[in-house]
Amino acid sequence: MSNKEIAEKILELVGGNENIQSVTHCATRLRIIINNKDKIDMKGVKAIDKVKGSFFNSGQYQVILGTGLVNKVYDEFVPMLNGSGKKATEASNESQKVTFQKAIRVFGDVFVPIIPVLVATGLFMGLRGLFTQEALLGLVGLTPDDIPQQLLMFTQILTDTAFAFLPALVAWSTFRIFGGTPILGIVLGLMLVSPVLPNAYEVGQQTAEPLMFFGFIKVVGYQGSVLPAFVAGILGSKIEIFLRKKIPDSLDLILTPFLTLLSGLILALFIVGPIFHEVEVGVLYAVEFLLNLPLGIGGLIYGSFGQLLGIFGVHHILNFLEISMLGKDGWNYLNPIGTCGNIAQAGAVLAVAIKAVSPKMKQIAFPSALSAALGITEPAVFGVTLRLVKPFVMSMIGGGVGGFLASIFHLRATGMALTGIPGTLLYLNEQLPLYILVNVVSFAVSFGLTWTFGYKKDQGL
Repeated sequence: MSNKEIAEKILELVGGNENIQSVTHCATRLRIIINNKDKIDMKGVKAIDKVKGSFFNSGQYQVILGTGLVNKVYDEFVPMLNGSGKKATEASNESQKVTFQKAIRVFGDVFVPIIPVLVATGLFMGLRGLFTQEALLGLVGLTPDDIPQQLLMFTQILTDTAFAFLPALVAWSTFRIFGGTPILGIVLGLMLVSPVLPNAYEVGQQTAEPLMFFGFIKVVGYQGSVLPAFVAGILGSKIEIFLRKKIPDSLDLILTPFLTLLSGLILALFIVGPIFHEVEVGVLYAVEFLLNLPLGIGGLIYGSFGQLLGIFGVHHILNFLEISMLGKDGWNYLNPIGTCGNIAQAGAVLAVAIKAVSPKMKQIAFPSALSAALGITEPAVFGVTLRLVKPFVMSMIGGGVGGFLASIFHLRATGMALTGIPGTLLYLNEQLPLYILVNVVSFAVSFGLTWTFGYKKDQGL
């Protein structure tokens, strides 16, 4: 089936235009807010070619398509709505009750467009680490001192730019999600990292002093910060929407951008920035404290229970944490532990696939195992392990063991959003053997437990 045919079939089976309130997508799933759940033919949707499964979560009907494909199907799906179903980023949610899960979902919507840039940056970091390793250079008779400074500067542009201007990316995406003008978001975000302000990294290293306003407000640049730009983006977009309703059309072009940027910057530098930067630091401190608990306890806990975040629809909060970690010191401490959980899912599902006697079970489980090994676990979780229960428990144990080892070995990634086999690109340094080891252990434990205790060969879905 073509991407257009898939979109047409999904639209038909979810009840057509009149049954769709809004639609958006994440990295792997088409996410549709439905008016009447009873009108959906869920079996029919799951039977569509290239659809890996579907489920309800956070008030949404989510169709699992996988990375890459979901973007293409979404682009075909939206024009078919004929205005009756807006994109979720533009839909009015005033009539819906605000819940924690919906707030997290919006948070995720802001960061999904940014992730590909950060993935690329992480790969650049990994490749730079690989080609500057003394052992690798020694194979061709070189040392790190032999690398031209111009080449190092070129690689630094590739690795540092996204995080140096991260607030601009966050503010742009936030303005877009909340109905503001994205270009105003970009400019507001760039103002937060203006070279006029003391660089946040230099202030953190105590090589520069923050600006002091009114005798007590410390003002710095927000390079690498996420939460201040996110909140400033929300407030800035709301201010712009308010102004456009109040200012006459003849003055809108002049006054609205001027007042939006002026008021947005004042709020960002003097109120939002100082407050939410401290909140961001506190959240990071709490997470890093958990991960650094002695004897690998933090890795054991997160490796075991981190997989539950996706089920409850709050896994998007991890984007904020990982971006903040990378912006802070260039390392991602969550990725190696979370990867163990994904690989553990692959182990559990492969055990089910091999042991099952049902052709239908094998048909679902084998590709789901491969998908999980490549970092996409939704087909494995919602299609196999969670429905069978015991394999999911065994995957939690396998993920916990791997997370424990990752914590003991102090593994850390150079980027984000890549896990499993593709995730090796984030460990192209002396950590690579250990990364492979912890994932092999996670896979083996999960596979062995599922094979032995977690699944009976004649058990169906």
